[in-house]
Amino acid sequence: MKSDMMKYKGYRASIAYDEGDKIFVGEVFGVSDSLNFHGASIDELETSFHDCIENYLALCKRIGKEPQKEYSGCFNVRTTPSLHARAAEYGAENGYSLNQVVSMAMEAFFGKGLKSV
Repeated sequence: MKSDMMKYKGYRASIAYDEGDKIFVGEVFGVSDSLNFHGASIDELETSFHDCIENYLALCKRIGKEPQKEYSGCFNVRTTPSLHARAAEYGAENGYSLNQVVSMAMEAFFGKGLKSV
């Protein structure tokens, strides 16, 4: 199975290959802090990723900061004014908030197994 992501303790990272330096590089996403790591092999990359997360968690504990989780469930959606109006009208007519309408639309989209727009 092809994957360009790594997962560890609820954190995920995207992986790329730096041809110039001949190393794999990773970046943890969904977190506002900059969490990056690298390795010359997959095993080294995985160890570096785990160390990156462990160091982040240890630093947060040491300074009394709550470690940021990948996704909070809150995000802004940019769409056309007409689609915004249609979603808001649907919600008002059917007793749903706009957030509920967007969540239902996302559930329907992913429930059908669609992979891209």
